[in-house]
Amino acid sequence: MTHITLIVLSLSLSSELFDSSKFLPPDSSQDPIFPPALRTDKYDTQSLTFMGERTIWYRPTSLKELLDLKHTYPEAKLVIGNTEVGVEIKLKNMHYKTMIAPSHIPELNKISKESDGITFGASVTLSMIEETLQDSINKNQDCQTRMYRAVVEMLRWFAGHQIRNVAAVSGNIMTASPISDLNPLFLAAGVTLTVASKDGETRQIVMDEKFFLGYRKTAVKPEEVLISVKLPFTQQNEYFCGYKQANRREDDIAIVNSGIQVLFEPDSNTIKGMRLAFGGMAPTTVMATTAMKKCVGRKWEDDLVADMAEWLASDLPLPPGSPGGMTEYRRTLCISFFYKFYLTVLMQLKQKLPGVIQSKVPSSHKSATAIFQREPTKSTQVYEEVPSGQMEQDPLGRPLAHLSAAKQATGEAIYIDDIPLYENEKYLAFVTSQKAHARIVDMDPSEASKMPGFVDFVSHKDIQGHNKWGIIADEEIFATEKVLCMGQVIGAVVADTQVHAQRAAKAVKVVYEELEPIITIKDAIKAGSFYTNYNSSIRNGDLMKGFAKADHVVEGEVSMGGQEHFYLETHASLAVPRGEDGEMELFVSTQNPTETQHVVAEALGLPANKIVCRVKRMGGGFGGKETRNIVFTVPVAVAAAKLGCPVRCMLDRDEDMVSSGTRHPFYGKYKVGFTKDGKITAVECDVYNNAGHSLDLSGAVMDRALFHSDASYKIPNIRVTGYLCKTNIPSNTAFRGFGGPQGMFIAETWIEHIAKTLDISVKQVREINMYNEGETTHFNQPLIQCNIKRCWNECLERADYNNRRKDIDIFNSENRWKKRGISIIPTKFGISYTALFLNQAGALVIIYKDGSVLITHGGTEMGQGLHTKMIQVAARTLRIPASKIHISETSTNTVPNTSATAASASSDLNGMAIQNACQILLGRLEPYMNANPKGSWEDWVNTAYFDRTSLSTTGFYKTPDIGYDFKTNSGKPFNYFSFGVACSEVEIDCLTGDHKVLRTDIVMDVGVSLNPAIDIGQIEGGFTQGYGLMMLEQQKYSPNGFQFTRGPGNYKIPGFGDVPGEFNVSLLKGSVNNRAVYSSKAIGEPPLFLAASVFFATKDAISSARVDADLSGYFQLQSPATPERIRMACQDEFTNLFPEAPVGSYKPWFVEL
Repeated sequence: MTHITLIVLSLSLSSELFDSSKFLPPDSSQDPIFPPALRTDKYDTQSLTFMGERTIWYRPTSLKELLDLKHTYPEAKLVIGNTEVGVEIKLKNMHYKTMIAPSHIPELNKISKESDGITFGASVTLSMIEETLQDSINKNQDCQTRMYRAVVEMLRWFAGHQIRNVAAVSGNIMTASPISDLNPLFLAAGVTLTVASKDGETRQIVMDEKFFLGYRKTAVKPEEVLISVKLPFTQQNEYFCGYKQANRREDDIAIVNSGIQVLFEPDSNTIKGMRLAFGGMAPTTVMATTAMKKCVGRKWEDDLVADMAEWLASDLPLPPGSPGGMTEYRRTLCISFFYKFYLTVLMQLKQKLPGVIQSKVPSSHKSATAIFQREPTKSTQVYEEVPSGQMEQDPLGRPLAHLSAAKQATGEAIYIDDIPLYENEKYLAFVTSQKAHARIVDMDPSEASKMPGFVDFVSHKDIQGHNKWGIIADEEIFATEKVLCMGQVIGAVVADTQVHAQRAAKAVKVVYEELEPIITIKDAIKAGSFYTNYNSSIRNGDLMKGFAKADHVVEGEVSMGGQEHFYLETHASLAVPRGEDGEMELFVSTQNPTETQHVVAEALGLPANKIVCRVKRMGGGFGGKETRNIVFTVPVAVAAAKLGCPVRCMLDRDEDMVSSGTRHPFYGKYKVGFTKDGKITAVECDVYNNAGHSLDLSGAVMDRALFHSDASYKIPNIRVTGYLCKTNIPSNTAFRGFGGPQGMFIAETWIEHIAKTLDISVKQVREINMYNEGETTHFNQPLIQCNIKRCWNECLERADYNNRRKDIDIFNSENRWKKRGISIIPTKFGISYTALFLNQAGALVIIYKDGSVLITHGGTEMGQGLHTKMIQVAARTLRIPASKIHISETSTNTVPNTSATAASASSDLNGMAIQNACQILLGRLEPYMNANPKGSWEDWVNTAYFDRTSLSTTGFYKTPDIGYDFKTNSGKPFNYFSFGVACSEVEIDCLTGDHKVLRTDIVMDVGVSLNPAIDIGQIEGGFTQGYGLMMLEQQKYSPNGFQFTRGPGNYKIPGFGDVPGEFNVSLLKGSVNNRAVYSSKAIGEPPLFLAASVFFATKDAISSARVDADLSGYFQLQSPATPERIRMACQDEFTNLFPEAPVGSYKPWFVEL
């Protein structure tokens, strides 16, 4: 075997890419060649071996060599695209001593087209299979390629293009995943596998019910290698379909998938044979053997459906609490898939055998057979242009691109992990709790200390100052005696590299004495587990009189799940000791550098003036880095101080998700009184959030939820009370909207309850109760410049709501299994921190003598475009082009005592502080400008410098006339309100729970936009993130507190396919706001709740399906409205086969927080 050593050369590149004047003129007689020095194909024919610390990796180039290796190492993992094994190693702590890559074996890369099918070598990629099958479909008769069509359709939804380009067909078969997308199709088709071993035996295996022997086990022997897979053609009287249901349509793993094949007797509808294979219903892909036997000889007629439902229910038992949960839904899906298949085949048989086929299935059922299609998105953005007289150099109000956009697109933008390594830098990895609630009996790092690269172990014993932090100092930096959630930091290992640190951290042994955990809100209510130091309630009017005036009173409850922040850059910190007086410099991905600075100082036992915290930019924050970064930054600083060297840490995605907290799950119980025309007379509501194991910001989140519990509606008599549930999950925290969306969601739920009770349109209920200009909220703040009705009426018109409502009603009357819905939702969002002291900001503006300007302010850039807007504000105030201004970073040694970049208030606060500083500097320059009116900016600055005029100053701003007292229900908690309205139309598949957003129209009041491009981007992005909250992102915890959703494999955020098919955004024209910088309005959080229009449009569609099933009136739908919840809410003869097991009769696989 030849061994090749690969050497990577460090190249010095010129900043000038090329000098075109030195190019030779083109010669038409010559073709350019690829530089020989860069060719790597010479390695393709040579065997390679790589030796690692723990693994040996072989890449043979002949079949004989491969079989020899597999004989020598029968337990070796064969790896082609590394799409499965890589995940196992990275996220599942799997370790394989020997790996073999058969990607360069000629026999395994062959594609053979034969008279009865196509044979693919085991290393052929899925993309190549897709291309080959599509070519065959194009060239052959339809009856021959029905199975191929099913495979191609399934591959549409199989991962992404990048994965399909490297993943091979053999991996999908041999990993034997019970939710493999291709294995059900292969079982249903009875594909033939060719395997071989060193002893020369080559045998063929038919994939059938005997192929999968158990979880991740197949009939292929350990020493055998899969050589090829033969996909057969279908026959003329054979039909084939594949089905897959996932939480997200694109790039998601299956909940249930299926391959179904039927073969008829010639020229008849009598079943000769059928093969039904299902994934997601057992530890392996299984076949419904009883149903397959019993259907033989039956006619393809309507009575087959009921019998097949019974047989499938018997063949595919799934007890409550089975792994994966959703048992009723999964069993229903199996029957739904068959029914879709039945209708699909029935329609084709009707064409083929007219007069023979007897069926009473109405035409309205045909929509069940439609393949999921999504048209390319089209969109419009409407905003006001700047006034005609505005100076060309004045950038305010212009749609400037984000100033870091190009750097971020090219990878040149610097984040924490891009900072070059310091000399003697170490890496830190956390040791976290594996129990939700337990006493720490013992912690032993001795095994870790023996591992390569180990430097030190850090725990609470190394903290020189305070080990507790938080608003009420209720959270430990390192757990001491007890752990209160899984993922809580217990200790940390410091090593020379990230890999070594992470391996050693896993070797630290912790002994626990387990205690009973409290996981959900309802668990906490039952146990009386609340944060008793929180006691907020808002009361207004007279509830008794309000309910007495009501013609109707309804009561109900609703839950709303949490949401993972899923910023692109996980929590990251770099601590650099400066060697004198305990000084330390922190580079942190945080929205709150001042709080980080102070908690680190307290932990190290130092004054804050010894600690500098710097933030250049974050790769997203969304509130998740307002406080929770402290959990990870302080241990890094403690380790750096202990060792006297730089220490860095950036969490892996799974570490981040299980440790850092999320949006708060909420639960609301309401009682609402109203008149016969829908006018609200009284509301009584108890609101609970799942705070987690420490208080963090949960009180402030609940305050905002209470403030927004009126949504956009006038409520004359109200009592709303908040409760913070103390549970054993990671402490939940700030997230875009900060409790506002949850409060408004509960309100919109009872608004819809009113409409259903009165059997009137929910639009009518919203309109009759919507706030008017000058009316006061339930917390007694008057609504000034209230543009909610302007937004409402403009959105109705732009969305053509009334005509589309009629069209949807017609569509629903003509379709049983596809339904559409529409909803229009307003939002009113208060702008300010509800904690009064945070409503302040500072800025430092420096003019250098060359005329360039450097700004530092208290806000941090996390991709939202804050720095871009601040430069526009400064340019307008100083009357200079934006190109002369630069913002480098946010740091605590330039602008101290900053508030977190949060509450959508950063543009308002920091913009006013910058404006203040710029006005001061402009005042200093005005004498020189007046003395030399024809001079340039540089002339005036230079003259001022030589005249010894200070060219730097600080600016400051605090929001005036705000402050609220819960005890007296008086004051103004908010500086002003942002308003908006969205109208969305959706289509659902009643048999599977799939949905797609057909169209969304948004009208948003942003005052006078500082930057329409950034504002519209924030509206579109906020709406999409809200869509994830309302429709898609579901957190899953086991009853003992284990988090299942800990990575992109099982937690899905919106993808490109979730963007509305038509997406129209308009900024309200003619709006002003005298309470913020240059009449603008905050934009970060207000648009998020508009995605509730998708949720309630979905509920509208479900209502139509329920009416068809003779179910009317109000029904509950929890958020997020996942495919499971949509499907099971529709209710029909299939769902009725699987009633939900009584609560308490089984242990659920996962619980709702």
